[in-house]
Amino acid sequence: LSGVCYLFDSSIEQTPVYYLFDHPLNKLQEIPEKHGGSGMNFTSALLAVEELSRIDPSVSIMVDIHNTLINNAVRFWGSPDLQAKWLPRLATNTVSSFALSEAGSGSDAFAMKTTATASDDGCHYTINGEKLWISNAREAGVFLLFANAKPEDGYRGITAFMVDATTEGISVGKPEHKLGLRASSTCPVTFENVRVDASDVVGNVGEGYKYCIQILNEGRIGIGAQQVGIAKGCLDVAMPYLMERKQFGKAIGDFQGMQHQYAQVATELYAAELMVYNAARMKEQGLPFVKEASMAKLYASQVAEKAASKSIEWLGGIGFTRDILAEKFYRDCKVGSIYEGTSNIQLQTIAKAMQNETTSSGYKK
Repeated sequence: LSGVCYLFDSSIEQTPVYYLFDHPLNKLQEIPEKHGGSGMNFTSALLAVEELSRIDPSVSIMVDIHNTLINNAVRFWGSPDLQAKWLPRLATNTVSSFALSEAGSGSDAFAMKTTATASDDGCHYTINGEKLWISNAREAGVFLLFANAKPEDGYRGITAFMVDATTEGISVGKPEHKLGLRASSTCPVTFENVRVDASDVVGNVGEGYKYCIQILNEGRIGIGAQQVGIAKGCLDVAMPYLMERKQFGKAIGDFQGMQHQYAQVATELYAAELMVYNAARMKEQGLPFVKEASMAKLYASQVAEKAASKSIEWLGGIGFTRDILAEKFYRDCKVGSIYEGTSNIQLQTIAKAMQNETTSSGYKK
Protein backbone atom coordinates (compact mmCIF):
# COMPACT_ATOMS: atom_id res chain seq x y z
CA LEU A 1 0.00 0.00 0.00
CA SER A 2 2.78 2.43 0.88
CA GLY A 3 4.22 2.05 -2.60
CA VAL A 4 1.05 3.05 -4.41
CA CYS A 5 -0.72 5.51 -2.10
CA TYR A 6 0.74 8.50 -3.95
CA LEU A 7 -0.51 7.03 -7.22
CA PHE A 8 -4.03 7.01 -5.83
CA ASP A 9 -3.56 10.48 -4.36
CA SER A 10 -2.34 11.94 -7.64
CA SER A 11 -5.42 11.06 -9.66
CA ILE A 12 -9.02 10.82 -8.56
CA GLU A 13 -9.48 8.33 -11.40
CA GLN A 14 -7.47 5.80 -9.41
CA THR A 15 -9.00 3.74 -6.64
CA PRO A 16 -7.52 1.25 -4.15
CA VAL A 17 -10.75 -0.70 -3.73
CA TYR A 18 -9.41 -3.87 -5.30
CA TYR A 19 -6.91 -4.15 -2.45
CA LEU A 20 -9.41 -4.06 0.34
CA PHE A 21 -11.33 -7.30 0.48
CA ASP A 22 -8.18 -9.40 0.23
CA HIS A 23 -6.19 -7.28 2.68
CA PRO A 24 -5.79 -8.90 6.12
CA LEU A 25 -6.60 -5.64 7.91
CA ASN A 26 -9.96 -5.33 6.17
CA LYS A 27 -10.88 -8.76 7.50
CA LEU A 28 -10.84 -7.30 11.02
CA GLN A 29 -14.51 -6.45 10.73
CA GLU A 30 -17.54 -7.15 12.88
CA ILE A 31 -19.68 -9.14 10.43
CA PRO A 32 -20.39 -12.57 11.99
CA GLU A 33 -18.63 -15.61 10.62
CA LYS A 34 -21.94 -17.17 9.56
CA HIS A 35 -22.28 -14.32 7.06
CA GLY A 36 -18.71 -14.62 5.77
CA GLY A 37 -17.08 -12.10 8.10
CA SER A 38 -14.44 -12.51 10.76
CA GLY A 39 -16.68 -11.80 13.75
CA MET A 40 -14.12 -9.53 15.35
CA ASN A 41 -15.00 -6.91 17.93
CA PHE A 42 -15.22 -3.14 17.65
CA THR A 43 -11.74 -2.54 19.02
CA SER A 44 -10.19 -4.89 16.44
CA ALA A 45 -11.89 -2.94 13.67
CA LEU A 46 -10.50 0.31 15.10
CA LEU A 47 -6.99 -1.14 15.18
CA ALA A 48 -7.31 -1.93 11.47
CA VAL A 49 -8.38 1.65 10.77
CA GLU A 50 -5.50 3.02 12.82
CA GLU A 51 -2.87 0.87 11.12
CA LEU A 52 -4.13 1.68 7.62
CA SER A 53 -4.10 5.39 8.52
CA ARG A 54 -0.38 5.23 9.25
CA ILE A 55 0.13 4.83 5.50
CA ASP A 56 -2.99 6.04 3.68
CA PRO A 57 -5.96 7.61 5.51
CA SER A 58 -7.95 7.48 2.25
CA VAL A 59 -8.01 3.71 2.46
CA SER A 60 -8.72 3.71 6.17
CA ILE A 61 -11.80 5.92 5.82
CA MET A 62 -13.23 3.59 3.21
CA VAL A 63 -12.80 0.69 5.62
CA ASP A 64 -14.09 2.68 8.58
CA ILE A 65 -17.28 3.87 6.87
CA HIS A 66 -17.93 0.41 5.48
CA ASN A 67 -17.56 -1.36 8.82
CA THR A 68 -18.50 1.13 11.53
CA LEU A 69 -21.49 2.69 9.79
CA ILE A 70 -23.02 0.37 7.20
CA ASN A 71 -22.07 -3.11 8.38
CA ASN A 72 -23.09 -2.28 11.93
CA ALA A 73 -26.39 -0.69 10.92
CA VAL A 74 -27.36 -3.87 9.09
CA ARG A 75 -26.15 -6.03 11.97
CA PHE A 76 -27.98 -4.01 14.62
CA TRP A 77 -31.30 -3.25 12.95
CA GLY A 78 -31.58 -5.16 9.68
CA SER A 79 -34.17 -7.91 9.43
CA PRO A 80 -32.87 -11.49 9.14
CA ASP A 81 -33.66 -11.40 5.41
CA LEU A 82 -31.84 -8.08 4.96
CA GLN A 83 -28.83 -9.42 6.84
CA ALA A 84 -28.79 -12.58 4.73
CA LYS A 85 -29.03 -10.47 1.58
CA TRP A 86 -26.29 -7.95 2.31
CA LEU A 87 -23.87 -9.09 5.02
CA PRO A 88 -22.20 -11.83 2.94
CA ARG A 89 -21.63 -9.33 0.12
CA LEU A 90 -20.42 -6.62 2.50
CA ALA A 91 -17.95 -9.11 3.98
CA THR A 92 -16.47 -10.25 0.69
CA ASN A 93 -16.92 -8.07 -2.38
CA THR A 94 -19.27 -5.08 -2.04
CA VAL A 95 -18.24 -1.58 -0.97
CA SER A 96 -20.91 0.42 0.84
CA SER A 97 -21.66 4.12 1.18
CA PHE A 98 -23.37 6.21 3.86
CA ALA A 99 -25.82 8.62 2.19
CA LEU A 100 -26.93 11.21 4.73
CA SER A 101 -25.67 14.75 3.98
CA GLU A 102 -27.44 17.16 1.64
CA ALA A 103 -26.95 20.75 0.50
CA GLY A 104 -29.08 22.05 3.35
CA SER A 105 -28.38 19.37 5.93
CA GLY A 106 -24.81 19.12 7.12
CA SER A 107 -24.43 19.57 10.87
CA ASP A 108 -28.24 19.91 10.92
CA ALA A 109 -28.52 16.44 9.42
CA PHE A 110 -32.22 16.02 10.08
CA ALA A 111 -33.14 18.97 7.85
CA MET A 112 -32.89 16.62 4.86
CA LYS A 113 -35.23 17.04 1.91
CA THR A 114 -34.89 13.58 0.35
CA THR A 115 -38.24 11.79 0.53
CA ALA A 116 -39.39 8.18 0.43
CA THR A 117 -43.04 7.92 -0.64
CA ALA A 118 -44.82 4.68 0.21
CA SER A 119 -46.98 2.95 -2.38
CA ASP A 120 -50.68 2.60 -1.67
CA ASP A 121 -50.23 -1.06 -0.77
CA GLY A 122 -47.10 -0.36 1.31
CA CYS A 123 -45.00 -2.83 -0.69
CA HIS A 124 -42.44 -0.34 -1.95
CA TYR A 125 -41.13 3.23 -1.62
CA THR A 126 -40.18 5.78 -4.26
CA ILE A 127 -37.15 7.86 -3.30
CA ASN A 128 -36.40 11.33 -4.63
CA GLY A 129 -33.63 13.73 -3.61
CA GLU A 130 -29.95 14.56 -3.86
CA LYS A 131 -27.19 13.72 -1.42
CA LEU A 132 -23.86 15.56 -1.26
CA TRP A 133 -20.38 14.77 0.08
CA ILE A 134 -21.04 11.03 -0.08
CA SER A 135 -17.89 9.01 0.62
CA ASN A 136 -17.30 5.77 -1.31
CA ALA A 137 -20.09 6.81 -3.70
CA ARG A 138 -18.30 5.94 -6.93
CA GLU A 139 -17.27 2.46 -5.78
CA ALA A 140 -20.38 1.61 -3.77
CA GLY A 141 -22.47 -1.43 -4.53
CA VAL A 142 -25.04 -0.37 -1.96
CA PHE A 143 -26.09 2.83 -0.22
CA LEU A 144 -27.30 3.10 3.35
CA LEU A 145 -29.69 5.91 2.51
CA PHE A 146 -31.62 8.16 4.87
CA ALA A 147 -34.84 9.68 3.54
CA ASN A 148 -37.98 11.07 5.10
CA ALA A 149 -40.92 8.69 4.68
CA LYS A 150 -43.25 10.97 6.65
CA PRO A 151 -42.24 14.61 6.10
CA GLU A 152 -45.27 15.78 8.04
CA ASP A 153 -43.71 14.21 11.16
CA GLY A 154 -40.44 16.11 10.77
CA TYR A 155 -37.32 14.20 11.77
CA ARG A 156 -39.49 11.41 13.19
CA GLY A 157 -40.25 10.41 9.62
CA ILE A 158 -36.61 9.75 8.72
CA THR A 159 -36.12 6.15 7.62
CA ALA A 160 -33.05 4.13 6.66
CA PHE A 161 -32.91 2.02 3.49
CA MET A 162 -30.37 -0.34 1.96
CA VAL A 163 -30.47 0.66 -1.71
CA ASP A 164 -28.69 -1.40 -4.37
CA ALA A 165 -26.46 0.98 -6.33
CA THR A 166 -27.57 -0.58 -9.62
CA THR A 167 -31.19 0.42 -9.06
CA GLU A 168 -32.63 2.50 -11.88
CA GLY A 169 -32.75 6.22 -11.14
CA ILE A 170 -29.48 6.52 -9.19
CA SER A 171 -26.88 8.90 -10.64
CA VAL A 172 -23.44 9.35 -9.10
CA GLY A 173 -21.78 12.66 -9.97
CA LYS A 174 -18.12 13.47 -10.46
CA PRO A 175 -15.85 13.13 -7.42
CA GLU A 176 -15.00 16.35 -5.63
CA HIS A 177 -11.42 17.61 -6.07
CA LYS A 178 -10.49 17.60 -2.42
CA LEU A 179 -7.55 18.88 -0.40
CA GLY A 180 -6.89 15.43 1.05
CA LEU A 181 -8.22 11.87 1.14
CA ARG A 182 -8.13 12.06 -2.63
CA ALA A 183 -8.25 8.30 -3.19
CA SER A 184 -11.58 8.18 -1.35
CA SER A 185 -14.31 9.25 -3.75
CA THR A 186 -16.66 11.95 -2.47
CA CYS A 187 -19.54 12.56 -4.85
CA PRO A 188 -23.05 13.95 -5.18
CA VAL A 189 -25.66 11.22 -5.61
CA THR A 190 -29.08 11.87 -7.14
CA PHE A 191 -32.08 9.63 -6.52
CA GLU A 192 -34.82 10.16 -9.09
CA ASN A 193 -37.93 8.00 -8.72
CA VAL A 194 -35.83 5.20 -7.25
CA ARG A 195 -38.07 2.30 -6.31
CA VAL A 196 -37.08 0.13 -3.35
CA ASP A 197 -38.97 -2.68 -1.67
CA ALA A 198 -40.39 -2.24 1.81
CA SER A 199 -38.13 -5.16 2.79
CA ASP A 200 -35.13 -2.87 2.17
CA VAL A 201 -36.04 -0.70 5.16
CA VAL A 202 -33.45 -0.97 7.92
CA GLY A 203 -35.27 -1.36 11.23
CA ASN A 204 -38.55 0.48 11.61
CA VAL A 205 -40.05 3.23 9.48
CA GLY A 206 -39.54 6.61 11.15
CA GLU A 207 -36.69 5.47 13.40
CA GLY A 208 -33.84 6.22 11.04
CA TYR A 209 -32.86 9.29 13.04
CA LYS A 210 -32.22 7.09 16.08
CA TYR A 211 -30.08 4.69 14.10
CA CYS A 212 -28.18 7.56 12.51
CA ILE A 213 -27.32 9.11 15.87
CA GLN A 214 -26.15 5.81 17.34
CA ILE A 215 -23.91 4.73 14.49
CA LEU A 216 -22.42 8.20 14.12
CA ASN A 217 -21.57 8.15 17.82
CA GLU A 218 -19.67 4.93 17.17
CA GLY A 219 -18.27 6.36 13.96
CA ARG A 220 -16.68 9.22 15.86
CA ILE A 221 -14.52 6.71 17.71
CA GLY A 222 -13.51 5.33 14.31
CA ILE A 223 -12.49 8.79 13.13
CA GLY A 224 -10.51 9.18 16.35
CA ALA A 225 -8.66 5.96 15.50
CA GLN A 226 -7.95 7.29 12.03
CA GLN A 227 -6.52 10.51 13.45
CA VAL A 228 -4.35 8.58 15.91
CA GLY A 229 -3.03 6.54 12.99
CA ILE A 230 -2.23 9.69 11.02
CA ALA A 231 -0.30 11.15 13.97
CA LYS A 232 1.65 7.90 14.33
CA GLY A 233 2.35 7.94 10.61
CA CYS A 234 3.81 11.43 10.97
CA LEU A 235 6.20 10.20 13.66
CA ASP A 236 7.03 7.13 11.53
CA VAL A 237 8.25 9.51 8.84
CA ALA A 238 9.84 12.21 10.96
CA MET A 239 11.62 10.43 13.80
CA PRO A 240 14.15 8.43 11.73
CA TYR A 241 15.04 11.62 9.88
CA LEU A 242 15.62 13.48 13.15
CA MET A 243 18.01 10.76 14.28
CA GLU A 244 19.88 10.57 10.95
CA ARG A 245 20.07 14.20 9.81
CA LYS A 246 23.10 15.98 11.25
CA GLN A 247 23.72 19.69 11.61
CA PHE A 248 26.44 21.42 13.63
CA GLY A 249 28.03 18.06 14.28
CA LYS A 250 25.12 16.15 15.80
CA ALA A 251 21.71 14.70 14.98
CA ILE A 252 19.04 17.39 14.94
CA GLY A 253 16.92 15.14 17.14
CA ASP A 254 19.54 15.55 19.87
CA PHE A 255 19.00 19.29 20.20
CA GLN A 256 17.02 20.03 23.33
CA GLY A 257 14.68 22.40 21.53
CA MET A 258 13.75 19.62 19.13
CA GLN A 259 13.51 16.97 21.85
CA HIS A 260 10.93 19.00 23.72
CA GLN A 261 8.79 19.32 20.60
CA TYR A 262 8.60 15.65 19.66
CA ALA A 263 8.24 14.61 23.29
CA GLN A 264 5.22 16.91 23.60
CA VAL A 265 3.61 15.54 20.43
CA ALA A 266 4.23 11.95 21.56
CA THR A 267 2.65 12.66 24.95
CA GLU A 268 -0.46 14.20 23.39
CA LEU A 269 -0.68 11.30 20.92
CA TYR A 270 -0.56 8.82 23.80
CA ALA A 271 -3.40 10.67 25.52
CA ALA A 272 -5.47 10.69 22.31
CA GLU A 273 -4.91 6.98 21.82
CA LEU A 274 -6.04 6.23 25.37
CA MET A 275 -9.16 8.35 24.87
CA VAL A 276 -10.07 6.53 21.65
CA TYR A 277 -9.69 3.04 23.04
CA ASN A 278 -11.31 3.92 26.34
CA ALA A 279 -14.36 5.10 24.41
CA ALA A 280 -14.27 1.83 22.48
CA ARG A 281 -14.07 -0.12 25.73
CA MET A 282 -17.07 1.71 27.13
CA LYS A 283 -19.05 1.10 23.95
CA GLU A 284 -18.26 -2.62 24.00
CA GLN A 285 -19.23 -2.91 27.66
CA GLY A 286 -22.60 -1.28 27.02
CA LEU A 287 -21.75 1.84 29.04
CA PRO A 288 -22.78 5.37 28.03
CA PHE A 289 -20.02 6.57 25.70
CA VAL A 290 -21.37 9.53 23.71
CA LYS A 291 -19.39 12.16 25.60
CA GLU A 292 -16.21 10.10 25.50
CA ALA A 293 -16.61 9.44 21.76
CA SER A 294 -16.92 13.16 21.09
CA MET A 295 -13.93 13.92 23.30
CA ALA A 296 -11.86 11.26 21.54
CA LYS A 297 -12.67 12.54 18.05
CA LEU A 298 -12.19 16.17 19.03
CA TYR A 299 -8.83 15.69 20.70
CA ALA A 300 -7.44 13.11 18.28
CA SER A 301 -8.15 15.43 15.33
CA GLN A 302 -6.32 18.25 17.11
CA VAL A 303 -3.32 16.02 17.85
CA ALA A 304 -3.19 14.76 14.25
CA GLU A 305 -3.13 18.32 12.92
CA LYS A 306 -0.35 19.24 15.34
CA ALA A 307 1.70 16.15 14.55
CA ALA A 308 1.32 16.69 10.80
CA SER A 309 2.28 20.36 11.00
CA LYS A 310 5.22 19.78 13.32
CA SER A 311 6.56 16.86 11.30
CA ILE A 312 6.81 19.06 8.21
CA GLU A 313 8.69 21.68 10.23
CA TRP A 314 11.05 19.05 11.63
CA LEU A 315 11.75 17.66 8.17
CA GLY A 316 12.56 21.08 6.78
CA GLY A 317 12.60 21.51 3.03
CA ILE A 318 12.04 17.86 2.21
CA GLY A 319 8.92 17.87 4.37
CA PHE A 320 7.44 20.46 2.04
CA THR A 321 7.86 18.18 -0.98
CA ARG A 322 5.89 15.20 -2.21
CA ASP A 323 8.95 12.98 -1.87
CA ILE A 324 7.71 11.69 1.51
CA LEU A 325 4.30 11.28 3.13
CA ALA A 326 4.45 14.18 5.58
CA GLU A 327 2.69 16.69 3.31
CA LYS A 328 0.03 14.11 2.45
CA PHE A 329 -0.72 13.50 6.12
CA TYR A 330 -0.97 17.28 6.54
CA ARG A 331 -3.66 17.42 3.84
CA ASP A 332 -5.44 14.23 4.87
CA CYS A 333 -5.83 15.06 8.55
CA LYS A 334 -7.72 18.33 8.16
CA VAL A 335 -11.07 16.72 7.47
CA GLY A 336 -10.89 15.03 10.87
CA SER A 337 -12.27 18.21 12.42
CA ILE A 338 -15.09 18.33 9.87
CA TYR A 339 -16.69 15.00 8.97
CA GLU A 340 -18.91 12.83 11.18
CA GLY A 341 -19.56 15.91 13.29
CA THR A 342 -17.46 19.08 13.26
CA SER A 343 -15.30 20.00 16.23
CA ASN A 344 -17.91 22.55 17.29
CA ILE A 345 -20.59 19.85 17.25
CA GLN A 346 -18.32 17.67 19.42
CA LEU A 347 -17.89 20.53 21.89
CA GLN A 348 -21.63 21.06 21.98
CA THR A 349 -22.22 17.35 22.61
CA ILE A 350 -19.66 17.31 25.42
CA ALA A 351 -21.15 20.42 27.02
CA LYS A 352 -24.69 18.98 26.94
CA ALA A 353 -23.46 15.78 28.54
CA MET A 354 -21.72 17.76 31.26
CA GLN A 355 -24.91 19.73 31.94
CA ASN A 356 -26.84 16.48 32.30
CA GLU A 357 -24.20 15.21 34.71
CA THR A 358 -24.43 18.29 36.89
CA THR A 359 -26.80 18.44 39.84
CA SER A 360 -27.41 21.06 42.52
CA SER A 361 -24.80 19.32 44.63
CA GLY A 362 -22.07 19.43 41.99
CA TYR A 363 -20.65 17.69 38.94
CA LYS A 364 -21.16 13.93 39.07
CA LYS A 365 -18.23 12.84 36.94
